[in-house]
Amino acid sequence: MFRSRVMSVPLGLLCRCKAREVQRASKILRLVTASPVQTVRHFNGVNEPHQQYEVSHAHPRVLITGSLGQLGTGLAKVLSRYGRNNVIMSDILKAPRQTQESGPYLFADILDFKKLQDLIVSYNIDWIIHFSALLSAVGENNVPLAMRVNIEGLHNVLELAKQYKLKIFVPSTIGAFGPDSPRNPTPDLCIQRPRTIYGVSKVHAELMGEYYFYKFGLDFRSLRFPGVISADTHPGGGTTDYAVQIFHDALKTGEFDCYLREDTMLPMMYIDDCLRSIVEFMETPSERLTMRTYNVSAMSFTPAEIADAVRKYVPNLAVTYKPDKRQSIADSWPMRFDDSNARRDWGWKHHMEIDDLCRAMFDYLTPIYKDTSNKMKEQVA
Repeated sequence: MFRSRVMSVPLGLLCRCKAREVQRASKILRLVTASPVQTVRHFNGVNEPHQQYEVSHAHPRVLITGSLGQLGTGLAKVLSRYGRNNVIMSDILKAPRQTQESGPYLFADILDFKKLQDLIVSYNIDWIIHFSALLSAVGENNVPLAMRVNIEGLHNVLELAKQYKLKIFVPSTIGAFGPDSPRNPTPDLCIQRPRTIYGVSKVHAELMGEYYFYKFGLDFRSLRFPGVISADTHPGGGTTDYAVQIFHDALKTGEFDCYLREDTMLPMMYIDDCLRSIVEFMETPSERLTMRTYNVSAMSFTPAEIADAVRKYVPNLAVTYKPDKRQSIADSWPMRFDDSNARRDWGWKHHMEIDDLCRAMFDYLTPIYKDTSNKMKEQVA
């Protein structure tokens, strides 16, 4: 009859264990019975001191990929209410000191499956916010790299989310629609067929996420964002970035050259609404959702309309319209988003209209362009 080796060891032999073994056993016991404040990676196989973070177990632990982009840094600040160390920022760039001091920041290449797996296990991740992607302009200039980052990287995070039963958010975009899509308004479900690698990869992400939801039960969620306007990131020349550039140029020179026609209407959203929509969407119980990807929007306007709103602050703003190759992209995108399903299913409601957006932008940017702003005020007086 089989007898357990542990049970067959004489009691006297157990009492003669070495002192260092007792100490080691005591150390392990202390770790196992530790308080809910978690120390990251006790058993990492390294003897050097490892950075420790206090973790709140009342809220999810969130890994943000591509966190140094327009949305990642802002979302990390919003999610800090979950606990300073419950939000793990990651990217392939060196983070500013302020970011490094605000909480955990890690190097993470989304094409490195094992590295991502290590982070998820070691930091006990519950949610993935997957912002890593090559945007439209960069992607069109390097299609093979865009396919690797936007598609292979997506496959990595989907598979890891499935394996570890995580909730995952992958943003989509106005660029997921194409010239054959209905434009005014554009519903959640319609023909898409975009003509940029960025748009194609986002449609792929929407469909793969929905497949993983139905096939494996993965809690995949996605929001299609319109043009997102923010003051703390510099415009990068994208199709909707004119709506950010106009504020900078108004304060710097009082002149703005627009690369779209004055009547080109596109849906837009201020960044505060954008970030809030992500949090509210992620916190909504899954059973309330009737789809995995939703449109969200706040307002639609033309270059002429935003110029009129800006003139309330800079009355002498001069605008010229010189459409370039971005005009054809804008002409293939939605003019208005129908986001009625998001408003019905999980209570989405935007807060910022065009006048609120202008006020927020000038409140942030005016001190930066103080000298120029003072000259403009003298002209008004």
